[in-house]
Amino acid sequence: MTGEHLIIGYESDAEAFAYPVNILNFHEIVNDTIGGMPVLITYCPLCFSGVIFSREVEGETLTFGNTSALYQSNLVMYDHQTGSYWFQVAGEAVVGTLTGSRLKPLPSATMPWGDWKALHPQTRLITGVEDLETFFAAGRYANSFGSGYQDSVNNGRFAFPVDEDKLDGRLPAGEIVLTVEVGDAITAFPMGAIGDGAVNAEVGGLPVVVFTTSGGRSVGAFSRVPAPNAAEGQTLTFDYREEDTAFVDRETGSIWDFAGRAQDGPLSGSRLDRVSTRRSLWFAVAISFPGVDIYNP
Repeated sequence: MTGEHLIIGYESDAEAFAYPVNILNFHEIVNDTIGGMPVLITYCPLCFSGVIFSREVEGETLTFGNTSALYQSNLVMYDHQTGSYWFQVAGEAVVGTLTGSRLKPLPSATMPWGDWKALHPQTRLITGVEDLETFFAAGRYANSFGSGYQDSVNNGRFAFPVDEDKLDGRLPAGEIVLTVEVGDAITAFPMGAIGDGAVNAEVGGLPVVVFTTSGGRSVGAFSRVPAPNAAEGQTLTFDYREEDTAFVDRETGSIWDFAGRAQDGPLSGSRLDRVSTRRSLWFAVAISFPGVDIYNP
């Protein structure tokens, strides 16, 4: 891995965890347990779609595998317990006894490995499997799709079949979007239209901010109500400071990093809670959530 390789990052209360996209390009699924919570890390290279879910459904902990099948040009997973098939971006069971059930998405971030490591020097990194601790060091894990893939998707040339009547022309099919999810409310934030910056918005009645840099390669979303040192109920508004890749709130002038931590100013020591997200090409989000709200900058 180099500093530019993308990772999907997850933070528990005590630790940070990184899952390299160059590994997920091949294996697509990781069943893990973090802080006692069973989690599922998923990635589909056909949709650039990275989503972390809880593996708990109706009180049961599921273990997932890859069917090697596709639905709407997206990864189809299965669970070992019931054999149900799951549409990855939606986290929805589409075949089997759990049909109609949905996995709960969890807060995550996507960014280059060098940026994540700088934010979390003690991060844990997946490097292998039991008894093969360096299994993922092989050279094949450097492979990825070429830069022309998004253009092909934008022009309707999908790698595998997609129902045209399910597409949504409000955005180009290959636009990278980040969904922010609060309760049952979902808003899609188009990375190409937003660019680098801090996007202040509201989803499901919660004030949220989307941090994005590197043209949408680095993304994360947070509540704009910080904890624990801020006055109760205080809502912040953020701006991006390009010269040092920092974020500044207008209310107090405190300086925040990409992990949602106040590094300097009156709110130093406070942090923003992450909110649940999915990062994917637009066509897969549009199929998963027909009519989803789109943030219009």
